Amino acid sequence: MASGPRTGLPAPDFTLPGGVLTDDDFARRDYTLSAARGRAVVLAFYPGDNTAVCTKQLCSYSSGLETFEGLDAEVWGISPQGVDSHESFARGHGLRMPLLADTARETARAYGVAAPGIGVRRSVFLIGPDGVLRWKHVALLGATFQSLDTLAQQLSGIGTP
Repeated sequence: MASGPRTGLPAPDFTLPGGVLTDDDFARRDYTLSAARGRAVVLAFYPGDNTAVCTKQLCSYSSGLETFEGLDAEVWGISPQGVDSHESFARGHGLRMPLLADTARETARAYGVAAPGIGVRRSVFLIGPDGVLRWKHVALLGATFQSLDTLAQQLSGIGTP
């Protein structure tokens, strides 16, 4: 596994297709990390749509979006499945954050979380409003995930530029 970006340095930029569920509409568009400057971004890499731990993780983050918004942060879920799979996943579980499709795993490789067999290691990267990586957690096994409380605590120390 590559080490990926280091805290205190600019996070690797990327553009990925994705979509977000708002009411009954799944709005598709491209998401570019550098375009989110000015707000903190939580990148939540997860192995797969509709798997037990991933579903629990993303549902937790989705139900806590107000907490993230209160900290002036966005949450983006990223996995190797395509946008059609993400739409089904979002609709099936009422997920309200953007889900991005890293089908070629190029972004996962840039962040050092591409893994043989599972595709992507469960991991979270907190990017400051200035585009700098402020905190990361990469799971070795991926059977658990970082809680909303842990992420909120880390985000509260980031501040704005």
